[in-house]
Amino acid sequence: MELDLKDYIKIIMKRIWIIITIVLLCTVSTGIVSYFFIQPVYEASTKLIVNKSNERPGLDQVDINSINLNIRLIDTYKEVIKTPRIMDKVVKDYPEFNLTSEQLIKKVKVSSVNNTQVMTLVVQDLSYDKAANIVNAVSKVFQKEIPSIMKVDNVSLLNEATPIDKPIPVKPNPGLNIAIGFVVSLMAAIGLVFLLEYFDDSIKTEDDVKQFLELPTLAMIARIEEEDLINHSSTKSQSRQAGEATRVTVNQ
Repeated sequence: MELDLKDYIKIIMKRIWIIITIVLLCTVSTGIVSYFFIQPVYEASTKLIVNKSNERPGLDQVDINSINLNIRLIDTYKEVIKTPRIMDKVVKDYPEFNLTSEQLIKKVKVSSVNNTQVMTLVVQDLSYDKAANIVNAVSKVFQKEIPSIMKVDNVSLLNEATPIDKPIPVKPNPGLNIAIGFVVSLMAAIGLVFLLEYFDDSIKTEDDVKQFLELPTLAMIARIEEEDLINHSSTKSQSRQAGEATRVTVNQ
């Protein structure tokens, strides 16, 4: 049996309270968790430029081969940074971080834009100051150690991570989390409604009889609640009392 848009809307409206309940619970829960239970995470970054040590800005002629070589070296440098050779030195020189070289390797992220000589180091932590100190330390140690590792001196520190009075956390993003929770819960609730409808093979209305059995309805037995019986009995009793009062009046 094929369903048109009206049938889909009818199925949704029949159990709309399920959808509203699930969406409200999930959205409110997501907001509460995002605002009050997830600790904010801060991010600090530095930039390194890969360039020959004897190259200076303002030169009229640029060695394209040298630039291409530096760009290709960036992929190597990205791997060198995240090695125990560099991180062990950071751990030794900065014991106040209380981190192992393995932990530092996991915290530091290195990226670069294609066809540029710039590398970006990023560190995330629950404290912005600690993230800034770590990323600055890794950048300086790498800049100091790379000449002895690669036998070249072509890495310069473009900018360090500077202190910020009121840093803004990169995560969690409560607004985004709430929006995602709303969309996901809405989709899940609608899916649940259609699943319940799929497994519900009972016939409840006269329209169901016509639709599924293709037979005319001869009679319908309505469901009577206890309150209806009480109200019916009370109305019947009042009618009988009114009739008796009328007969008494007539006899008089």
